Amino acid sequence: MNKITAAITAVGGYVPDYVLTNKELETIVDTTDEWIITRTGIHERRILKGEGKGTSELCVPIALEVCRKRGISPEEIDLLIVATVTPDMVFPATANIVTDKIGAKNAFGFDISAACSGFLYALDTGARFIESGKYKKVMVIGADKMSSIIDYTDRTTCIIFGDGGAGVLLEPNEDGFGLLDSILKSDGHGREYLHMKAGGSAKPATLETVTAREHYVYQEGKMVFKYAVANMADAAHDIMTRNHLTANDIAWLVPHQANKRIIDATAQRMELPEEKVMMNIQRYGNTTAGTIPLCLWDYEKQLKKGDNLVLAAFGGGFTWGASYIKWAYDPK
Repeated sequence: MNKITAAITAVGGYVPDYVLTNKELETIVDTTDEWIITRTGIHERRILKGEGKGTSELCVPIALEVCRKRGISPEEIDLLIVATVTPDMVFPATANIVTDKIGAKNAFGFDISAACSGFLYALDTGARFIESGKYKKVMVIGADKMSSIIDYTDRTTCIIFGDGGAGVLLEPNEDGFGLLDSILKSDGHGREYLHMKAGGSAKPATLETVTAREHYVYQEGKMVFKYAVANMADAAHDIMTRNHLTANDIAWLVPHQANKRIIDATAQRMELPEEKVMMNIQRYGNTTAGTIPLCLWDYEKQLKKGDNLVLAAFGGGFTWGASYIKWAYDPK
């Protein structure tokens, strides 16, 4: 019997309708369209508007699209994993809320919080459930409503982030396709450079924490950039070396969409030309756990069975990693 691997068999995605352009941001904070594009590569990002709408509102259409594309009912899903740092509420898990909303009555679910590396962590976790032989259909979604934790008076962060996400269905494969290797890393020392100051058990919400605007993303951009360039590029290079892959073997780099300069540095380390790099940061900005699956969603029709993909990410915490996937199906 051949080894069971977890293959991606369908992709779904969703971004909200509201487009927040750089020109609109010029009216909110002291910045310019040219400054944002030069330093990040971002032209616009999507924002989820509406009272009471959380990350589950992003996940539901993603999950339903995955099911529709694969031709399955939500009741066939065994497990749903949602990677997010913006859950609808502290508990229950957003995954549990989504299973209820889509009618996945036979699935259990949980969330994974690993910031911008969340989808890689969740994908590897989901693959282990498939490889065990016990589970046949595992859905993995990466989605974030970053607008809910962004301070739109802070020009260092509000220009970067947007809302959206995407997800995949994992199924058993015995022909060598799917997730073949992962390198996942974390270093809690990095928390001082990228975190939310209040709202956790160490510093619960009070009138003072709200007044001090401590429930928003805090980032020291230069330090995060320095660590991201080194670690994301190293992980991508290491996964290639470990699997004896050259630049010619790689069909696509699927990088976390945080900053075009970080993406370029990773591609250069891998010696990949620009045409092999998935890029949609210009349209969506940084959707945190949503960026990598959103790339797969956007580029799905360009993927071919047998393509070698390297997924790479770096996020707050710090968290980072890379995964090697052999694509399992041709475009429809």
